[in-house]
Amino acid sequence: MKILTFDIGGTNIKYALCNEKFILSEKHSIPTEAHLGGQRIINKIIDVIDGCSDIDRIAVSTAGQVDSENGIVVYSTDNIPYYTGMMVKKIIENKTGIPTYVENDVNAAATGEAIFGAAKGAESFICLTFGTGIGGAIYINNKLYKGITSSAAEFGHMITHAGGRPCTCGGDGCFEQYASAKALIHEVKKITGKTMNGFEIFKEDNFSNPEIRHVIDTWIDEIIIGLKSIIYCFNPPLIVLGGGIMNEDYIVELIDRKIYKQLMDNYRKVNIVNTTLGNDAALLGAAYEASKL
Repeated sequence: MKILTFDIGGTNIKYALCNEKFILSEKHSIPTEAHLGGQRIINKIIDVIDGCSDIDRIAVSTAGQVDSENGIVVYSTDNIPYYTGMMVKKIIENKTGIPTYVENDVNAAATGEAIFGAAKGAESFICLTFGTGIGGAIYINNKLYKGITSSAAEFGHMITHAGGRPCTCGGDGCFEQYASAKALIHEVKKITGKTMNGFEIFKEDNFSNPEIRHVIDTWIDEIIIGLKSIIYCFNPPLIVLGGGIMNEDYIVELIDRKIYKQLMDNYRKVNIVNTTLGNDAALLGAAYEASKL
């Protein structure tokens, strides 16, 4: 079986071919251009599909709240305008004739980690990804918990600062406005005047700058605030942290040094780890589900 699998993020659309052994090949990335809206994103995906041959299944992991049974984006913030209500599965299948599976990106990443990665063998865990926003997934008793409207685990929109910064969801003080990779980039720019991506921020010459290091450490404290609330709500055995910026070992190392001192004793058994699949987690998770079609 040959699966073409996509991962739609706020900045880039990653895609790859996946075989029946769930080995990825021919990985590529193109700009999302999210500000141009949902239809532009779907058009980009269809263009990629049109350039491939002998595809048996399409797998789409995407930002936004997704009804995976029907392949519909049931809600999206203004990070991707005009995306709410997009019938992704129907559009792609009508255009290509190829069976298509669509899932929320963090749910797909959690499935990838559960089957192939850091959560393999874990019956229950929480997954969070840090990028333009913060996404979440809840895995309980070997199954994703999605809520009654396929919208569970929007951890990025927990209120961590009442009356704080305005968020794209329409609320104020949301977790992702302080603890996303985008939030870190914004804070670093305020002191340096430069727009750096996460990789650049952690380069030695920047990371060793005391002012930048202080911003990074403060940002990690914001992550800890959100993680503590999640731990107290779910009492999970495992939390997997994903998103490109979480490739930086310093982040989880500092979380480990700080968070357990701040938790009540009977919540300290939680293990907090980096993704082992990295950017491949959602690609593999979506492909795994698409293989069942």
